Amino acid sequence: MDVKTDRQSEQEQAAAARAAERTEERQEKIALLRKPGGIAEADEPSRVATRIDRLGRYYPDVRPVSPAAIAAGDPEAMTAAGAILERIVLTNDLLGVGYLEGGVAAASAIGRVNIRNAQGRLVGYGTGSLVSPELLLTNHHVLPDAAAAGFSIIEFDYQDGIDGLPRPVRAFALDPDRFFAADRSLDFALVAVKATADELRPFGFNRLIGSEGKAIVGDFVTIVQHPGGGKKQVALRENRVVDVLENFLHYETDTEPGSSGSPVFNDQWEIVALHHASVPAAGRAEYGGFLNEGIRVSKLLKFLRAQAFTPAQQALLDRLSTRPERALPTAVANGGGGGASPVLTLSMPFDIRLRAEPAAGRIDPDYSNRAGYDPDFLPGHTVPLPGLSAELLPLAAINRQAPGEPRYVLPYHHFSVVMHRERRLAMFTAVNIDGRTSRSLRREADHWSLDPRVAVTEQIGEEIYRANPLDRGHLVRRLDPAWGATEAVAQLGNDDTFHFTNCSPQHKDFNQNKTTWAGLEDYVLNNADNFDLKVSVVTGPVLAADDDQYRGVQLPRQFWKVVAMVKKDGSLSATAYLLSQAELIEGLEAATEFDYGAYRTFQVPVHRIAELTGLSFGDLPAADPLAGLESTSVAQEIRTAADLTL
Repeated sequence: MDVKTDRQSEQEQAAAARAAERTEERQEKIALLRKPGGIAEADEPSRVATRIDRLGRYYPDVRPVSPAAIAAGDPEAMTAAGAILERIVLTNDLLGVGYLEGGVAAASAIGRVNIRNAQGRLVGYGTGSLVSPELLLTNHHVLPDAAAAGFSIIEFDYQDGIDGLPRPVRAFALDPDRFFAADRSLDFALVAVKATADELRPFGFNRLIGSEGKAIVGDFVTIVQHPGGGKKQVALRENRVVDVLENFLHYETDTEPGSSGSPVFNDQWEIVALHHASVPAAGRAEYGGFLNEGIRVSKLLKFLRAQAFTPAQQALLDRLSTRPERALPTAVANGGGGGASPVLTLSMPFDIRLRAEPAAGRIDPDYSNRAGYDPDFLPGHTVPLPGLSAELLPLAAINRQAPGEPRYVLPYHHFSVVMHRERRLAMFTAVNIDGRTSRSLRREADHWSLDPRVAVTEQIGEEIYRANPLDRGHLVRRLDPAWGATEAVAQLGNDDTFHFTNCSPQHKDFNQNKTTWAGLEDYVLNNADNFDLKVSVVTGPVLAADDDQYRGVQLPRQFWKVVAMVKKDGSLSATAYLLSQAELIEGLEAATEFDYGAYRTFQVPVHRIAELTGLSFGDLPAADPLAGLESTSVAQEIRTAADLTL
């Protein structure tokens, strides 16, 4: 029994209107998908580039492709993008075995919503998915308000086992008094389940990820559902994305449309949309069945971030960014009995890629859980992020997922970055380093990623580093944020340093030679008069107007650091350093070989860095040991640690 309500009919009518309005654009996209390599042309260049970058989190051989080159129709870029997408997306249904195992884990968290009225009478069904350890996601037209949710229940394991016999069903009431949020226009409802953590843990959950790049036109998607209130079924890659709207995805299928409230997954088992409506496509040339519509996950999360909740509710909402700590239950040959739901576990003598959880050395795809640089990190002192001058402020790239002000800060694990949108490089980075809990993590093969929170046209990608002696130079060193109570926490900081936003083109000899520059943080952390073994370091390039151009990018000639610590007497100390690679990159554009030369490290007054960069450093100039010296107008060259003034 799946009763169609007035609310559901309203959503279907709105979806039909959107589909009709986009007919011409959609047909053009579908025509491109039929063309060899056309998948790289069927969506916006920035979305194509972001999708390729995201696929690189799961396929180590995938390298970013410049969105500017795609937009310009550059043959090399289009060929590269088309080859990547056709190999990974257009696979003629040949997928790694890990796809099935990931699907088993994803499906475990999906249940049948029993819609009941105040008298306890069953009035319809829907589908819902656990998206955190406590919260269930479904449609607004399934659970329109807290009262309806309070009368209804969620059933897990309403399905057959691998032996064809029904599994034991586990049913739980919903708990809207604890948490309920919904929106009619986005047609979603998020509600707490009335159960203990131990009771829900066997089912796991499907985390919501707000980052862009989860699906583009041409991607296949999978819907796990309870169609018509029946047993759990899967529309396995039978849907293909044919249009991307501001708030919605459109995907075509020639099978039965999805059930209300079903999660829509990409091939990496990330939820890309919440299914809510289907439009019969009979008589339309481009379809043989249905046009489905789902609400984009990024828009649901954006809506939730803008709402006000009680502290207890906000704590539940914050757990949407939690990683599932799900161990797949052990399979049993006959499909199993009571207790934890049995699943088919595959054991193969080759690499199996599970779901959306990045392995060590891979960047966490959920950007909502980064706390960033902590200005109160040093004991007894506050060291805020540098301030931007009136000239710099409009040049700062905007974090499109920023939950608050200032919107130009990009938080990562233990550090933050502010980008210059025209130079496409960092204005500065700021990192907290804790020497007490730092960990020496082994360096995996480098894999750099674009940051989806910043427009791809406002960050430099792989294109500048090909076939030349330029290195991808870390601004925040790899091991600086690699600290924490556990190795897993340290690994998150380590991995985050491999964002192109934390990268500046540097001649390969810049980092390779043994220089005081490379060890400044280590020296201040471990050998100076440092209380509590903590330092905060702000680093960046000097973005000079006369920096030389190379491949459309101005290459910085100088880099700077400001290092702050608390001395054992409780006073704050701040020192500044400047390093130049001017002789290394001189004449790069005209030369077939790089010109090599020496470079030197200098200790300079903090106020000198402020003058060079246009940044303000608050109280740090007053805490500079060079501040009271008459020689502060002259930089002090650093050849050994003995030359440092701390």
